[in-house]
Amino acid sequence: MSLKEEAQGWFAGRIPGGWFSEAPEVLTDREEILVIGRLADVQLAKDSSADALAAARAGRIKEFRERTRDERMAIANEAQQKFGRAVSWGARAGDVTELFTTLSVPVMTRLRIKERELLDALVDSGVARSRSHALAWCVKLVADHQGEWVTELKDTVRRLEELRAGAPRPN
Repeated sequence: MSLKEEAQGWFAGRIPGGWFSEAPEVLTDREEILVIGRLADVQLAKDSSADALAAARAGRIKEFRERTRDERMAIANEAQQKFGRAVSWGARAGDVTELFTTLSVPVMTRLRIKERELLDALVDSGVARSRSHALAWCVKLVADHQGEWVTELKDTVRRLEELRAGAPRPN
């Protein structure tokens, strides 16, 4: 069983019933587990504006965050002991998603002058605040435009890990 599958099952069983309208989405990497739960959507009058709906959804998320803070922290501490990774939370109401205190992990990379020039152009034009922000922007752009390919690549890596785990062991 992969870490992601184990974490999904653990959080689905550990999170109090009634918090979310469906099983939470659980994302994992080498440093962090991110748990995002869908909240029941808000009900407004039919003639309410899109801005009113967005504000109501943001309010629903804020209320959930404040009401569940102590219990979420206790669950996160248990999970951190069990899985050896930081735990972050998020919530969705309709099409509004907010992440609470997620990690921002530095990643070391070596770039040649052409790549640095690209990052500097993004900074100089005001698209990004720094080279780090520019690099994060580039990664997001790849995810947005090559998402299907990246998903296929991740599935292939996961399958490779399963094959390695099932390989015969020498005596």
